[in-house]
Amino acid sequence: MDERQTDTPEQVLKFAPKHKGHDHGSPLDEAGKAILTQIQTAADLASEDCDRAMSLAHKLSMELRASEDRMHELHAEVELWRDRAARAEQWLRIIQQEIKEKLLAPKSSFDAEQKSLSESPRPVPDFAAQRPGTSHQSTR
Repeated sequence: MDERQTDTPEQVLKFAPKHKGHDHGSPLDEAGKAILTQIQTAADLASEDCDRAMSLAHKLSMELRASEDRMHELHAEVELWRDRAARAEQWLRIIQQEIKEKLLAPKSSFDAEQKSLSESPRPVPDFAAQRPGTSHQSTR
C-alpha cells in the first residue's frame, strides 16, 4: 500500500472527484456557463443603469446651470430696479424741496405779511367826510 493513501482522511476520499473523461455536457460545466451568463446579464444591466444615471445626471446638471443663469439674471434685474427706485426717491426729495422753496415759502412769507398787517392798528376811516354835501370845515 502507498503511504500517502493512509495519510488522507476517509471523508476526503469519499468526495474526491472521480476521474472521467472531459465530458462537455457535464452538469458542472453547464452550471458554470449558466452562472457566467447570469453574471454577464447582470453586468449589462448594471452598465445600462449606469448609462441612464449618467444621462440623467447630465440632464439635471444642464437644468441646474440654466437655473443658476436665470437666477443671476434675476439678481441683476433686481439690482436694476433697486437703482431705479433709489433714483426716483432722490428725484422725489428734490421735487419736494423745490415745492417747499418755490411755492410754500413765498406763501408763508405772504401769510406772515398778511398776519402782520392784520395785527397792526388800522386807521378808522372818516365816513362823514366822505359824504356828499357835508364838510368838516364850517362856512362861516
